[in-house]
Amino acid sequence: MWRMRTRWTPAVIVALCAAVAVATVGCSASADDGPRSAAERFLQAYADREVAAAAALTDTPAAAESAMESAWAGLGAEALESEAGRVRVTGDTAEVDVDYRWALPRGRDWTYDATLRMGRSDDGWAVRWASTNIHPKLGADQRLSLQIVEAPRATVNEADGSEVMVNGSVVGVNFDAAAAAEQGASIAESVTAAVAVLRRFSPSLDEQAITEQVTASRQQYPLARLSHEQFDRLRDQLAIPGVVTNEQAELVPEDPRFAPALLTEVKKVVDSEVSGRAGWRVVTVNPNGLDADVLADHDPDPAPAVSLSLSRTVQNAAQRAVNATNRFQIALVAVQPSTGRILAVAQNPAADRQGPIATTGLYPPGSTFKMVTAAAAISHRMATPDTPVGCPGAIQIGPRLIPNYDGFSLGTVSMLRAFAQSCNTTFAKLASEMGPSDLAHAAAAMGIGQRYEIAGLDAVSGSVPIENELVARSEDGFGQGKVLVSPLGLALVAATVANGAKAPVPQLILDKPTKVEGPTPTMAPEVYDQLRPMMRAVITSGTASVIDGQGAVFGKTGEAEFAGGSHAWFAGYRGDIAFATLVVGGGDSNNAVAVTRDFFGGLGPGYAVRSAS
Repeated sequence: MWRMRTRWTPAVIVALCAAVAVATVGCSASADDGPRSAAERFLQAYADREVAAAAALTDTPAAAESAMESAWAGLGAEALESEAGRVRVTGDTAEVDVDYRWALPRGRDWTYDATLRMGRSDDGWAVRWASTNIHPKLGADQRLSLQIVEAPRATVNEADGSEVMVNGSVVGVNFDAAAAAEQGASIAESVTAAVAVLRRFSPSLDEQAITEQVTASRQQYPLARLSHEQFDRLRDQLAIPGVVTNEQAELVPEDPRFAPALLTEVKKVVDSEVSGRAGWRVVTVNPNGLDADVLADHDPDPAPAVSLSLSRTVQNAAQRAVNATNRFQIALVAVQPSTGRILAVAQNPAADRQGPIATTGLYPPGSTFKMVTAAAAISHRMATPDTPVGCPGAIQIGPRLIPNYDGFSLGTVSMLRAFAQSCNTTFAKLASEMGPSDLAHAAAAMGIGQRYEIAGLDAVSGSVPIENELVARSEDGFGQGKVLVSPLGLALVAATVANGAKAPVPQLILDKPTKVEGPTPTMAPEVYDQLRPMMRAVITSGTASVIDGQGAVFGKTGEAEFAGGSHAWFAGYRGDIAFATLVVGGGDSNNAVAVTRDFFGGLGPGYAVRSAS
């Protein structure tokens, strides 16, 4: 039987494999490998930002290169990842699914799906160029654009609920060396002229350093940030080659008269925290520059409002009171005893010229320190308000003869009356009988001596030494030794008495707790229970009767002598408002009492601060 044998030539084998490619394994690649490989080469070049190479893999290189470069630039993209997916082949055309992932500025990601159109010619597979290869919604004459949507800057609010700092803008004044050179000007001369105009706003400007920096880097140098009012006054003077300006977002005061020094410091702390997180969107833009469609949209995330402990009502009343005269430097601090929140820090212009004396100025407290001495005496069971004590016109302690003011004498009276009439001799004697650290311990328990790091506020409470020497300790007992306090520190003493327990921790920006360094001892609540009627007697029958009638005020007056005069003090509390008032060189303590009377008069007898939330 004859059998026919077929001879398989190479040509026949190739033809057969082509006919049964789908069913035969190992003869050749699957049908989609051609368009997939071409698409992947295109996508890799596009992702590497080799747009000319990517465009060469299309059927319209010039149009493709322009569109791809426009996409990179319009998005400000940092990177691109792409991955080819499913391939659908129909004769000499194919569609390749693509996943795009753009890495945009500030860590933003934009992902979406697109489709590449492919075509086969004698040269093999290539991308059929269309704008939809970049994004399915991108028109032929459109471009992509990344738009940043800034979050509205948060406001700064005071405790009564009103806004004290709001979103505004200032004028940034910069120096651009390139702009100066384009105008044919000398960079050094232009910098010198600009600094001469702006030095009062930016005293640290250095002409030589600025000139060297802008010449070397050719980057714009920030010279100053001016309010629009300031810039309008200087506009003509700043018409200097190389001086350029731009508008910059910034917190601005709602009322420039409201605690300006305080708000300036607050802004330094919170200015970087009120911007929130910017949103962003990707849009298609028509040739006329108008947005056509939104392809991605992410809303901004505004920062929460910043809350201050300041009360507008209390601050305004305090400011009006200290502004009554500019003959002396006057400062008044008000604190909420129940929380430690700072309600007001007010200074008149004369005090402002000396710096923040309300919170950092240290002065001898005079007889206001008898609050501490009396508390120490009660705590150590040396005396109670009813204990008979001597109040002679003068007392000899060691080599030191300590007198009362004008040498007045009461004889033997209760400690309450000696306190109300401010007997130096009584409290010098009590201090002389205490241990070296007793006054310092009591002062620390009442808020003096610790280091407070208050966000938005420079603060010093004061210092009370551990005193071994008898005479020095006696002088400390009536505030004329080495003891020093600030109005803030003395307000904390009064707040501790009102609170009746641990000294409150002062705070200004409510979401930023104050850091306290140093010992924080406590005294028993019974100590303050006994001290309060003594402080009330100062108003009803003692040295501060001028303020009687302004509600249930508790306090202690003081005159602190220094070479050439004396400071006038008054410290105490009414309800949930503790205060300390200082008139530098003010002499009679009634001057400080009168300022405080005006302060409470501005509040009204029934005023009470809001309770802690």
